[in-house]
Amino acid sequence: MYNPFEKAMMQLDKASQIKKIDDNLMARLRQPDRNIEVSVPVEMDDGSVKIFHGYRVEYNNALGPYKGGVRYHPSTDINEVKALAFWMALKCAVVDIPMGGGKGGIAVDPKELSENELEKLSRGWVQKLSDILGPYKDVPAPDVGTTPEIMAWMADEFGKITSDTTGAVITGKPVEKGGSLGRSTATAQGGFYVFEALKGFLGIDRSLTTVIQGCGNAGANAASIWYKAGHKVIAVSDSKGAAYNPDGLDVDKLIVHKSETGSVLDFAGSENISNEELLELECDLLIPAAFEGVITEKNANNIKAKTILEIANGPICPASDEILFNKGITIIPDILANAGGVVVSYFEWDQNLKGEKWTEQEVFGKLQPIMASSAVAVYKTAQELNINLRMAAFILAIQRITQAI
Repeated sequence: MYNPFEKAMMQLDKASQIKKIDDNLMARLRQPDRNIEVSVPVEMDDGSVKIFHGYRVEYNNALGPYKGGVRYHPSTDINEVKALAFWMALKCAVVDIPMGGGKGGIAVDPKELSENELEKLSRGWVQKLSDILGPYKDVPAPDVGTTPEIMAWMADEFGKITSDTTGAVITGKPVEKGGSLGRSTATAQGGFYVFEALKGFLGIDRSLTTVIQGCGNAGANAASIWYKAGHKVIAVSDSKGAAYNPDGLDVDKLIVHKSETGSVLDFAGSENISNEELLELECDLLIPAAFEGVITEKNANNIKAKTILEIANGPICPASDEILFNKGITIIPDILANAGGVVVSYFEWDQNLKGEKWTEQEVFGKLQPIMASSAVAVYKTAQELNINLRMAAFILAIQRITQAI
């Protein structure tokens, strides 16, 4: 059975083989500070009571309060949450923000609940964990299956229990309820800033043929950002399939089409292809922005992109990394490429604590130098140690965490 935490520890072991980590520090990195499992009873709309299983893993707070999303998904379990919490610790460290790593979740399909049941569940999760949460202790955020509205319910419940009025205990809230401007596009925008910072090192001095897997928040925003920057976006997919035009898609019209029809398929002037075919298209830049584990040992040899920018979490299986690296494909790893979201979450926390409201221009003006300097630091580490960018990002993050410990 697939265990994502074992995968995370394999990555840690590999980093330690490249740059030795002290045995005592290694022991600390291999275990979360705290694993919490809770039962959350919810009175359903029909009067019955259903018990949901919830989690919060606080992995490491050497750099600051635990930070990480809350995932609502039927397959959520403790090993998934532990792995995600570990990766969050590294993600915060690689972009050098004063936050640690945490993650939460509930084993539930939120689509099967009414809005009333979903609100009770979300408030119940906070009730069970309110003693460990707090602006200076543990700061949750949205993840798969959760929304700004759910974050608002959670922040409100925490305020009722503790009388905290800052709202800084939860990030990813609606803008009118203390959320930050720029948060909805931060992941894709941060990825673009990383790409811009690295393209000179990678010898890129022209517009690129670009393929994007995913048309959710991150994918749609990435498509729009790269298109507006003058790059030729030749394919974009959603869960149903992909729209492909080797001469380039009009991304603005494609997003309208997706909104009106529910899919990118059957877009005028494009060919319908599968997600699997999209991944194997010849292109300069491939941006996986949807699912985990889409590039595997089975299809890695068929990948023809020159560079891969991971806006999704974990889109490339570990064994595929070596295959792609040996093919000369540059991979810009997720813990760097998609960290714009957590950086702007940190900005939201900062604004809440200070009682400030920054403009979107101010938010992106602060985001760009953080993402650019982090990208350059990762690249220089890779060059110094003659390793790929993923291992360089891991080693840089681990060094910062172990120094703090």
